Amino acid sequence: MRKVVGMKLTNRLVAFVTLIVVCAMFVLFIGGAVSFRKLGTDFLSHYLKQVVVQIDDAVANPIETENIGMWLPKLLKASDVVELEISSRTGLLYRYDQIQIAVRPVELVENRYELPNNPGFFVTVKAVPPYADFAYSIGPMFSLSLAVLFIVLSLAWGIRWLKMQLHGAELLEDRGRMILAGRAEEVQKGDEREWPVTASIALDQMIAELRDARQERSRFDTFIRTNTFLDKLTGAANRVMFDNRLQTLLQDKGAHGAVMIIRIGEWDALVQELGKSGADEWVKEVGNVLSNAVQRFPDAILARYYDTEFAILLVHQSGKEARLFANQLMKALERLTPPEVLEVENWAHMGMTFFTTGERRGRLMEEADMAKRSAVLQASNGWYAFKKDVVAEDARGSVRWRTLLTRVFENGGPDLYRQTVKDTLQNYLHTELLARIKDENGLVVKASRFMNGIDLIGFNSRLDRTVVTKALQQLRQGDGREILAINVCAESLRQRPFQKWLRDALLQTPRSVLNRLMFEVSEGPLVNHFDGVRPTLRMIRALGCPLVVDQAGRSVVSTHYVKDIQPKYIKLHRSLVRDIHLRPENQLYVRSMLGACEPTPTQVLAVGVESEHEWKILMQLGVQGGQGRWLGAELSGSPATRKRQRWRKQ
Repeated sequence: MRKVVGMKLTNRLVAFVTLIVVCAMFVLFIGGAVSFRKLGTDFLSHYLKQVVVQIDDAVANPIETENIGMWLPKLLKASDVVELEISSRTGLLYRYDQIQIAVRPVELVENRYELPNNPGFFVTVKAVPPYADFAYSIGPMFSLSLAVLFIVLSLAWGIRWLKMQLHGAELLEDRGRMILAGRAEEVQKGDEREWPVTASIALDQMIAELRDARQERSRFDTFIRTNTFLDKLTGAANRVMFDNRLQTLLQDKGAHGAVMIIRIGEWDALVQELGKSGADEWVKEVGNVLSNAVQRFPDAILARYYDTEFAILLVHQSGKEARLFANQLMKALERLTPPEVLEVENWAHMGMTFFTTGERRGRLMEEADMAKRSAVLQASNGWYAFKKDVVAEDARGSVRWRTLLTRVFENGGPDLYRQTVKDTLQNYLHTELLARIKDENGLVVKASRFMNGIDLIGFNSRLDRTVVTKALQQLRQGDGREILAINVCAESLRQRPFQKWLRDALLQTPRSVLNRLMFEVSEGPLVNHFDGVRPTLRMIRALGCPLVVDQAGRSVVSTHYVKDIQPKYIKLHRSLVRDIHLRPENQLYVRSMLGACEPTPTQVLAVGVESEHEWKILMQLGVQGGQGRWLGAELSGSPATRKRQRWRKQ
């Protein structure tokens, strides 16, 4: 993969031009200095040759030889000759030494000349080199200084002109860096000064096409998920999603609740009397009433099971609560005005059955259908419950939940169980902390069961504060390598007091600890309250804590949040993972989720992996990691606590 060069194009070109000009000036100065020196040396040599000619003529004439000591010193002194010797093979004829010379001997120029008119005689001359006594002065060096100044000014002007010409290229380069940083939406339209213009226009067009393609991809993925698990007419869940959720729930330990089937008449009679559009409008009207009724139960599921039959799944609700809800639901339906083809007093019938962990889904649906038929035989609007012996937990009201949870928080808060999350090579990714409490009888209660009580009495922020405090304490006391993930409620993230407390707690924590703490938020509440929780999530991410979205796929929602808050992981709901090797529709949903996260660094993890077959299919689909009993069972307490417990057992 190619790396982005840190130095800008303009800086590189400016550095190149400056280097070339400086090198040219350096070469010019070196060449000029050598030329000046060579010219001075040649001039001195030529001048000394003329002096040697005069000496040669004087030595050849005996009369002038006697007078050589009178005129030669003056000539040599004027010529800056320091030493001169006239000698022959027999010995020294004449010697001249100049007194008070400032130039060091090593810097003198020494030459030796033969006397042509006097064979056997030669002259040795040591003279001061040319320009030895000259220093810089404005006058003689004015032209050279002016040339240097002109070159410098020209270079500065040229660099400025070059930067102005390449400013468009810098803008285009900055735009490219923004795109590589994942901020293409901020630079969808380029500056008019960008250069080359063709590249800028092409980039505008490519970004626009990419944006349209992503939107189309998002719409297509949402369309796939919607058509796979949602009913087109009412927007409720379809039969596939209902069966998946019920099958997954029946395999969870401690699960219990009720299944209801509501029949609102014969589809063929409605279509014949009202037409297809009229029948659809009637079904939509009934679906709206049922949807408003089940909103009081956060985990309830409403599905259009057949054309004129709806199914409702109530989770962790006692028989008393389910019967009360059935009465309220029938009263809400009786307030509707049915079409003329239906009897006013005999058009809505509901069958209900109860379930606990370990029962078969097919058997439950048969029981609910039998109860529905019994309600139809009553020939009036009403409901009927299938009679069976089901041991279910008694319903807790707000008072009992408040008493239990207050006692839990007074004793230090919920216990944090641990479960590891691994990648496809089963290498450690992080550890998720799972909140558990104990009821009056000492039985462990999962978060999926006591969260209803938390929401009922408004202990969301109290629970999240306790979990965050315990997680930070474990990270500070740990070995510095463990990564923990904790679950927080979207309702708490919307509250201003909790936001301030969380901000102060994170600001007082070292960055090295925050980088090892991940916050998980459920997908459904996140999308429903996205505008309220988005500032808090961005603050958490800015402080160094990665974000995780869990329970993805529990409800069919848009995945626009992926690009906005940029979570590190998205965890699929266990209902999508359970027996995925036998459910092509679940595989299609997972592929759609992977496609939605493909243009982002977000990775998709699977939760609730229970078998090798599920794990193999998930890896083939492209899931980056998983969590479940097949990869690692839940463990109670921190590593230090478990170590002490093992020591005590030993």
